[in-house]
Amino acid sequence: MSNATPPELTIVIPVYNEEAILERALRGLIKEVRTLERSFEVLLATNGCVDQTIPIAEELMRGDFPEICVLECPEPDYGAALRMGILAARGHIVLCDEIDLCDVDFYRRALRRLDHDECDLVVGSKAMRGSRDRRPFTRRMATRVINGMLWASLGFEGTDTHGLKAFLRDPMLPIVESCAVNKDLFASEMVIRAERKGLRIQEIPIELEEQRSPPIHLVKRVPRVLKDMAKLVYVIRVKDRE
Repeated sequence: MSNATPPELTIVIPVYNEEAILERALRGLIKEVRTLERSFEVLLATNGCVDQTIPIAEELMRGDFPEICVLECPEPDYGAALRMGILAARGHIVLCDEIDLCDVDFYRRALRRLDHDECDLVVGSKAMRGSRDRRPFTRRMATRVINGMLWASLGFEGTDTHGLKAFLRDPMLPIVESCAVNKDLFASEMVIRAERKGLRIQEIPIELEEQRSPPIHLVKRVPRVLKDMAKLVYVIRVKDRE
């Protein structure tokens, strides 16, 4: 694919120390995405990796998978990596995925809606009716708690903000650029800002099952998430009105 010709699709995947599953996941993902018969790029937004994630990705890129592009964020920061990938995307449609999901069925269902101008943003919900969340109980409860906090503090009207998304690049870029919170709640801020700006959002149910333990332990993330939640409420409820 010529660098001068933008692809139709950009797939953004933040990765942090994923050497154990990276090659298998990317080989399977790219093989399936090629069946969509659309031009695409896969932006691996690495963040603070200290294992072999980057060398493995670069070897795949030089080999059979020229669709891969490796971006490097120096700090372990999921939100900063996701933002970096979205801002670097060249595709008209951007798909945000996770390396332990690589859900091409979600791509197909989301693309049907975007192609027919039904919405600007599709969110793959783990919590809506029809979804099947097979992750451990603690992770399912964490999702419910975060969503409850977003409903109570910011009037969020959906059922999920974190994880799989597909959207039209142009209307979402100003929203991404305006986001003030990184790490775990960047994706939440992006969806909430899109909602508050009046973008057309659809949620669709997804199925997911944990493929490996999270790279950062859930308990260790709690203080950071609470701090970022307070910052998110401040920037949207107070700062945006100044």
